[in-house]
Amino acid sequence: MTEPQQADPRPAQSPGEDVLAFREAFRRHAAGVAIVTTRASDGSPVGFTATSLASLAASPPLATFNMARTASSWRAVSEVDDVIVHLLGARNEQAARRMAGPAAMRFADDDDWLVGPRGLPLMRGVTAWFSGRIVERLPVEGNAVVVVRVEGGGTGLDDDALLYHDRRYLTPGRPIDQ
Repeated sequence: MTEPQQADPRPAQSPGEDVLAFREAFRRHAAGVAIVTTRASDGSPVGFTATSLASLAASPPLATFNMARTASSWRAVSEVDDVIVHLLGARNEQAARRMAGPAAMRFADDDDWLVGPRGLPLMRGVTAWFSGRIVERLPVEGNAVVVVRVEGGGTGLDDDALLYHDRRYLTPGRPIDQ
């Protein structure tokens, strides 16, 4: 009689199963929503919705965001030095949707925008914003991690945070008692 073989503790994976698991996991991970803006070399406004914004360091003040190098805004981000990052509140949901949509429609509502530092598009009515200089673009596969050194900014009206979770925009629920 032969000894029974021990089962492999790793689940069998078919091609693409890792990608599906990754997507499912991050759909369950709520993320804050931001809009990144700049100007292309021809002077036209460029921007997009980002859910990958993160604080990297407080001193010097550094933040990061990630983007696909196939994204419509990548060319501008790859060529410019300066950006403005807008932190969104619940009242900015429609702007988040518009900036995630077709590039031609992103700046269609002129009432949402002011001329900000270095002539960049600055969105009205956000909870906070900062301007900064891109100090690093790190290519990773078909994507990039962009590092921004914060050089200025401000706060706007207080609002509930805008979150992206499971393909929906949401605001936080009630606080959990501690």
